Amino acid sequence: MKEAATPSTEPIGQNLIKLISNLCFSVFVFTVLIFTVIAITYQPPDPWLESAPALTKFFTQSENATFQIDNSIFKTGEDIQTVSISAPAALPSTGITEEVIEKSEAKIEIENENASTTLQSSGCEDSNLVNCSDPMVLIAVERFNLKRFKTNIVFLDYQTPVNGSNPDECDVSWRFRNKKEKSWRKYRDFRRFKFGYGDNCTYEIVHANGWHSGLNARRPRAATRPSGRTRPRVAPPVRDDEINDTIPTLGSDLNFRKGKYLYYSRGGDYCKGMNQYMWSFLCGLGEAMYLNRTFVMDLSLCLSGSYNPSGKDEEGKDFRYYFDFEHLKEAASIVEESEFLRDWKKWDRSHKRKIPVRKIVTHKTTPMQLKKDKSSIIWRQFDSPEPENYWYRVCEGEASKHVQRPWHAIWKSKRLMNIVSDISGRMDWDFDAVHVVRGEKAVNKERWPHLDSDTSPDALVEKVQKMVQPWRNLYVATNEPFYNYFDKLRSHFKVHLLDDYKEMWGETSDWFNETRELNGGRAVEFDGYMRVAVDTEVFYRGKTRVETFYNLTSDCKDGINTC
Repeated sequence: MKEAATPSTEPIGQNLIKLISNLCFSVFVFTVLIFTVIAITYQPPDPWLESAPALTKFFTQSENATFQIDNSIFKTGEDIQTVSISAPAALPSTGITEEVIEKSEAKIEIENENASTTLQSSGCEDSNLVNCSDPMVLIAVERFNLKRFKTNIVFLDYQTPVNGSNPDECDVSWRFRNKKEKSWRKYRDFRRFKFGYGDNCTYEIVHANGWHSGLNARRPRAATRPSGRTRPRVAPPVRDDEINDTIPTLGSDLNFRKGKYLYYSRGGDYCKGMNQYMWSFLCGLGEAMYLNRTFVMDLSLCLSGSYNPSGKDEEGKDFRYYFDFEHLKEAASIVEESEFLRDWKKWDRSHKRKIPVRKIVTHKTTPMQLKKDKSSIIWRQFDSPEPENYWYRVCEGEASKHVQRPWHAIWKSKRLMNIVSDISGRMDWDFDAVHVVRGEKAVNKERWPHLDSDTSPDALVEKVQKMVQPWRNLYVATNEPFYNYFDKLRSHFKVHLLDDYKEMWGETSDWFNETRELNGGRAVEFDGYMRVAVDTEVFYRGKTRVETFYNLTSDCKDGINTC
């Protein structure tokens, strides 16, 4: 009986094990099937259509700043440098330091000893008389400036001091670089100093006037010529002769024929917001770099109505109003569109053998497929309906792993940056800044329920007082249209708004004259996008920076439930 019972129990155990095994295998197969379906059907979101439009993950990961996604602020390459910049050969890498000053001072003392001269002979007996050509005057200015501004700017070189308005005054000019700007662009200041004498008849600065006060040291303005030409030409120098935004030429027919070009025709990005323009433009420029080709670019922009008081799109804006064309020419191989088309037509008219052209009618033809193309011109045409005709679509998907957007190639216009330096200099580089986002976001209570009340005049006073010392210079970068909105802050701080500096783009300003020359003698409006550019850069130069969505309100910067 025992022998009969044993075999009867064995099949039950084996069947139970098989049942469990089959059940586990079924669960495994079902799970794999689900993941397979998800992998096939999932479409990654378009980065431009997301709430943080279009400045790449690098931009949003670099700093916690509301400027990254808000239309009231925008960043360019000099704000977040993605590649190291080497100083030009003609530019000192470290600037004028205490060590440099001491060496110059020692050299001057040796020369004075050899010449048997002393400061006494320069008029030390008369405390109201200063010899501005004395090298020790410049040494005193260099040491004074270094002590006062060394945390903010790098001094590059000085001009020989000249006489001021009074016998004890000298006007001095110098070039400098801002430490918070990651470019090597140079700016100029000139100030008036009042001198006295210290021990051993050494020069001492009794008083230093403010930004651009040393008018006698300012270089003379070059006369500007009104131009009737329709084609924009670079302006003769008014103040900043370091700007070179002339249009490069291809030269001879042979040079044109030897070149390899990537040409994007106008697409759906035209007249869209400037962030989308930049996202798409850098896609095209990045593809040209990937293909080792010269990028054909249109200098004529359409400014979205969101940046214009009229609310209407405005065509015919020059790229050089907003961006540093000289730096772009140095960082990438580019040719201006009208120059390119003229040379192309000229070649085809004068030669039987036409230029080899490959036309691409869809963004789905990837840069990788064009890598080995031998055509002289690759012409991408964007004639499909939106959003298929956006330039940035070329860089989506697999192409994003190969084409890198060259953010380092785009800097803000040097003319706009001169205004930034003027505003910062008038505050002696010693100011704090607050960014106040209002506008459409303050009105949209569904997505930003607390923003309006959190940035009300009373709320601003209460919150900013906790972060900024009383009676400090306070620059307010904002898209709030009402100038008097911040009046309550004036009872606690020295408040500065962009509109306080309207003369910097007024009819007598350098900016006005230079942009008018670019525009064929016609005046250029200081539009909303230019205001955004200047506001951005002045804000970044503040010692204490107060952000809207990190310091002033509990709302999420992209709207409710997006923190």
